[in-house]
Amino acid sequence: MAKLARVRSILAKTESSYGSDSTPTGSANAIQVSALEINPAESEILSRDLIRSYLGNSPQLIANTRVSVTFTVEYSGSGAAGTAPKYGPLLEACGFSETVVGNTSVTYAPRSTQFESVTIYIDSDGIRHKVTGARGSFALSLNANQIPVYNFTMTGQYNAPTDTASPTLTFSDQADPEIFNDTNTTSFTLFSETTLALQSVELDLGNEVVYRELVNSSKEVLIVDRAATANFVVECPTLSVADFFALAVAGTSGNLSIVHGATAGNIITLTSPATGLSLGNPTYSEDQGIVMLNLPTTMVPSSSGNDEITLVYT
Repeated sequence: MAKLARVRSILAKTESSYGSDSTPTGSANAIQVSALEINPAESEILSRDLIRSYLGNSPQLIANTRVSVTFTVEYSGSGAAGTAPKYGPLLEACGFSETVVGNTSVTYAPRSTQFESVTIYIDSDGIRHKVTGARGSFALSLNANQIPVYNFTMTGQYNAPTDTASPTLTFSDQADPEIFNDTNTTSFTLFSETTLALQSVELDLGNEVVYRELVNSSKEVLIVDRAATANFVVECPTLSVADFFALAVAGTSGNLSIVHGATAGNIITLTSPATGLSLGNPTYSEDQGIVMLNLPTTMVPSSSGNDEITLVYT
């Protein structure tokens, strides 16, 4: 029987112990995504390279089989202040801590130890791919007059797929997204300048994710480093307003704040501390005949650590 490409879903739930199936359900753990892609059996293929008296390929062996998944999640809140968005477990599995203040806020901040992991179920019209011990990274794409999104890349342990009935899905705690524009994005500050006209932000968390499978060791996906970067495209300001060339030459660090959303439960504040952004080489570009300035930055934690990017949902 033919399988329909449109009949797919993804469930994700935090694991109580690494690699232990947390059994996500369609009623409690369904996440609304787009651009869902899975590499269901990603391996190193090792050729034996045998020397023989005839031509042809050598037999091959398979090593380090794991699963990789990519998908897009809309950058929106849960719809209720103090309630985590349904995709919160994914942020935690990308190396973030979650702090909930009831009826008020949910804060995600990077951490350097004790990373969470998730079990992911992907249904492809009745074929279930179970991915345990999944961890990963994300890139955040905020473009003017577009839907702002997270692009997740997750890696986990391989489990043999099964014929399993597609789950009945209940979507909750994911508010409708708001277009990234002057109406819905209520505040933007970069290097303490609040008047810049922002076209786009491309932020890459930059986790280094590795899969390890050694003798006398469990199979595990590890986050071994984080190197966050962000690129901003703004209308080129006059030098009297903001001289980014001088800031770059001087090696001056700066801050970041973007407040997106105006309705309680669907407001996300993205921040980096006063010394959080290290400016690279500014370059010019053009958009609709307007001179734009491209500002690449490296996101650097303060001396307190684990604060180069913070996401607060209110």
